[in-house]
Amino acid sequence: MNNKVLMQGNQAVAEAALVAGVKVVAGYPITPSTEVIEILSKKLPSVGGRFIQMEDEIASIGVIIGASAAGKKALTATSGPGFSLMQELLGYAAMVELPIVIYSAQRVGPSTGGATLPQQADIMQTKWGSHGESPRIVICPSTVEESYDLTITAFNLAEKYMVPVVILSDEILAHMRESITVPEKNSLKIINRRNDPPPQEEYLPYKVDHTGIPVLPPFGSGYRYNITGMIHGDNGIPNLAPATIDKCIRRINNKLDKYYDDIVMVEEIKREKSKIAVLAYGSTARPAKGAVKMAIEKEIDVEFIRPITMWPFPEKEVREVANRVGKILVPEMNLLGQVANLVRQVIEGKAEVVKFNKVSGEPITVEEILYQIEEINKKQRRER
Repeated sequence: MNNKVLMQGNQAVAEAALVAGVKVVAGYPITPSTEVIEILSKKLPSVGGRFIQMEDEIASIGVIIGASAAGKKALTATSGPGFSLMQELLGYAAMVELPIVIYSAQRVGPSTGGATLPQQADIMQTKWGSHGESPRIVICPSTVEESYDLTITAFNLAEKYMVPVVILSDEILAHMRESITVPEKNSLKIINRRNDPPPQEEYLPYKVDHTGIPVLPPFGSGYRYNITGMIHGDNGIPNLAPATIDKCIRRINNKLDKYYDDIVMVEEIKREKSKIAVLAYGSTARPAKGAVKMAIEKEIDVEFIRPITMWPFPEKEVREVANRVGKILVPEMNLLGQVANLVRQVIEGKAEVVKFNKVSGEPITVEEILYQIEEINKKQRRER
């Protein structure tokens, strides 16, 4: 039987991580994510896991990469300033293809910014923060229940595709409390990484089969192999031959394209005759969805799309929206319109992108988004 529980967003992440099978958590306290590591520090020993209090965020991500190399599911939790410190090793994890999960609750920046106030200004950082081009999956919950469900999804995706996964939340969702349905454990699908390598004498760690995913047995299990952040061939040994560089970079990045349909998730309210779409994510999707429903009641032709997976960005789904509507409104808690600019790039002029930005540390309201929809609707009517 499913259970109804009143739960905070950060608590949902911690509880779901335990269900997903996390065994090693390393972290450094930082608002607004600290409750995640506080809860896990208390509960991990009872399931045979370990929490390690680290001296900083660089050490925290280093520990969970090491734990993953030993075959353990591993997590760290942070916010913008700490996530900034993790960038080099985030790229390393992607290069050596070791699965880790990072929970980051966004807050006002830049620098120390405002620790207890929300923002949505780390979108580009989650993809492009580390140097070079490397794969990572980023998912954005918008409810406490999704914080629970998508934490399990994050671990499943990390283990399945041997890639870092970021759960990107924000201060609102981190500290919000909602009644959620906690599913029975035996009803959940829990994915563990492959562990079916060929015999040691035939084994090459990065020689992949038709799946494109390497099989990396846990260190200490009898298989000896090299992992390195340098460009490497099938044997894991550094190799800077041009053909090897090309093959290595293409392979680690293309595996997410290969599994786009399995990875990318969106929520949509589709309407056949829509002239306007609202695209929103994270906690801002909540008032945006409410505003769309209110606008529909006022007989405005509007629809809604929410990227649940932020990276890989749902380009196919957003283009389909742009083919149906004339304008796409993108409300965001940032100044520069990080996702609005991305949408504009993706749709290549098929619709007009309208930015609505708020950077005061206050949430965007239903009324503010509804007003924007109504103004766009009035403008479209005048233009007909």
